[in-house]
Amino acid sequence: MARQDIETKTADVVIVGSGAAGLFAALTLAAGQKMLAADQKASARKPRIMVLSEKALGGVCASAWAQGGIAAVVAPEDTTDSHIADTLKAAAGTADLAAVKTLVEAAPRYIEILAKYGVRFERDDNGAYRLNREACHACRRVLKAAAADGFGAELMRALSEAVRQTPEIEFIAGVSAERLLREDGPSMGAVSGVLTRRLDDQAPVVFLAKAVLLATGGIGGLYAATTNPLHAIGRGVAMAARAGAVLSDLEFVQFHPTALDIGEDPAPLATEALRGEGAYLLNSRGERFMLDYHEAGELAPRDVVSRGIFAQMQKGQKVYLDCRHIDTAHFPALISAAGRAGLNPQRDLIPVMPAVHYHMGGIATDLSGRSSLAGLWAAGECAATGLHGANRLASNSLMEAVVMGARAAEDIAKDIAGKTAAPRADLTGVRLLPAAKEPVVERDILRQIMSELVGVIRNDSGLTAAIGDFAALGAAAETRDARTADMALLCRMIAVSALMRRESRGGHCRSDYPQAVKALQKRSFVTLKETEAVVASLMPAAAPQTQNLTEKVA
Repeated sequence: MARQDIETKTADVVIVGSGAAGLFAALTLAAGQKMLAADQKASARKPRIMVLSEKALGGVCASAWAQGGIAAVVAPEDTTDSHIADTLKAAAGTADLAAVKTLVEAAPRYIEILAKYGVRFERDDNGAYRLNREACHACRRVLKAAAADGFGAELMRALSEAVRQTPEIEFIAGVSAERLLREDGPSMGAVSGVLTRRLDDQAPVVFLAKAVLLATGGIGGLYAATTNPLHAIGRGVAMAARAGAVLSDLEFVQFHPTALDIGEDPAPLATEALRGEGAYLLNSRGERFMLDYHEAGELAPRDVVSRGIFAQMQKGQKVYLDCRHIDTAHFPALISAAGRAGLNPQRDLIPVMPAVHYHMGGIATDLSGRSSLAGLWAAGECAATGLHGANRLASNSLMEAVVMGARAAEDIAKDIAGKTAAPRADLTGVRLLPAAKEPVVERDILRQIMSELVGVIRNDSGLTAAIGDFAALGAAAETRDARTADMALLCRMIAVSALMRRESRGGHCRSDYPQAVKALQKRSFVTLKETEAVVASLMPAAAPQTQNLTEKVA
């Protein structure tokens, strides 16, 4: 693709993604430039900050769907040490202590910043924050929204409005980021831009920048049962992998134990705060069973609760959330979702199931959001800072999105301050793959394989079979459909990482290696090149195993 053949736009910073991390990073960059201009008592050149998104500003994203809240030490009786200890305990031994301490200590300051941006926190009659307790927190430290439709929606409302009022930020909707660009070709030089597809006419558009920040969210859409928006397929992580970036902790996938099992895709979420308020789980026989799996019962870590529910389902039991004895008036999302199925949580048991909710893995970054590639930063769920380790503590994710969005923005501002040359990229050999029309049966096949073989409980034979299936689906898609190709690539990388971790820890459970192994109590790091070497070594053992897979994709 020659440069003259493609529309090209240039910015100082390009941010891909419009959830909490992306918008907060953009606002932090813009605020920093305003302060610089004021300090210099001169009108410094306004930076061009471009935020790219498939959706409109304030549109569907995982951040907006977060029901619970944001964790921070704001109560007088709470302590930073307690929040750190709870985070480390949930993380099952693989969290990065420096990341945990840095982010937990920073969180209270960012709560005040969010309030200044107009986030309406729920407060008591004295003006103090009204706090929830969620699973694995030693006390009430989860702030929630005054609005009835959940904290994530309130956070995104405030941030979106702030972006609209910030002229330094140019929000560009209707573009799908497809590939990262580098200064000297596909695998050389600093990252210097993004190749995108304009969704209305499928035309390629290049965005060049001195810095690129990926804030593209999670991977839930890779699974058949998820609480995430279906477009959350790890596209940013796949882009970074193709560019050669180091990824981390891909095998650690968190399943939310209580997605509503009412036939919707994605599945509505029964927030963990319900169990914090006293709701409990019953099987078809009306028995509470979670105390058989963990002393904390329904307030055990999410991975434990998910496996407890999964074990009941494997025995042929349905599982229900019993909210009949608690006040559900403050949980309008539950009332609405249950109502669509003809259920009333004050009267009826609510059927639930585990569903993919959060990915602890992603693009490996430092505490400034820097990836292993010059010119590329990442923040939010697509990044792996080490905060979450093998299992995320409830409501730490929005905290990380805000704090790391800001830290990445501050680092980017320092990095580009002395760069005067216009960004450039070598577009030799760069091209957009075709985009298949919906629906695409191969994507449904990928999602089903992920849920069945790379799901709550995994084993060697299932993972090996899945890898073969993903390799076949990916090879077919590489010339036919860009989105499916990226889905297959990331599915392959997650399955390989799961195969290589021969133990059970946090969100990764192996039936053939059911115990944690002390020697493996560490984070994992991998590149696409290393993953493909493992896939090659498995052949023909990893040949497609799924029944009629070859015929389905022919």
